[in-house]
Amino acid sequence: MSQEQPSRNINLQELVDNNGIQADAVKKQLRSVGVTCNEQIQLSGNITIGEALEATALTAGHRPVDYSDAAAIQAAEVRATGRTNIVPGGVAAAAQSAATRNARLQRDEDKTKLGEILSDASTKLPSDKAVTRRDAEGVIGAELRNDPNLCTRPGGVAASLAAAARLNQSNISSTNTSTTTPTAPNNEL
Repeated sequence: MSQEQPSRNINLQELVDNNGIQADAVKKQLRSVGVTCNEQIQLSGNITIGEALEATALTAGHRPVDYSDAAAIQAAEVRATGRTNIVPGGVAAAAQSAATRNARLQRDEDKTKLGEILSDASTKLPSDKAVTRRDAEGVIGAELRNDPNLCTRPGGVAASLAAAARLNQSNISSTNTSTTTPTAPNNEL
């Protein structure tokens, strides 16, 4: 007999702040992933790097891939897989190829979009893990270093991983507070 853990309601609107992530887009992403994501949320409460990348496909999927996006995706893949090199045929390789191709094209209609690269990111990654604050910081740094204006984009790769890291940290905090039991005071007479 399997033991079911109670699911927790996550208030995305309250937890997601000032990084351009729309709570509705994250909710749509979680619904679109279906059972796998629901099991992930219910059992561990953690959002994985692959799922955060898929959320980016919803929030900024219409935008053409550029070099800062490719660098952030590469940093995310490296952190998810634990490998120091790009996986051939993986998400980062596709993003780098798309960024190089897009730099040569004039019309935005002809360019490869983030949504095309990141739509099935969690299935394309050979391994995946929950997003941590350190992962988000690394991805933010990669996106900043490769952007000509030295800024991250609202709803972009870095913003999605930052939001996922905050959600995961909030889940850890709420789990820790709910598992601690108050101690009864000493009844001394």
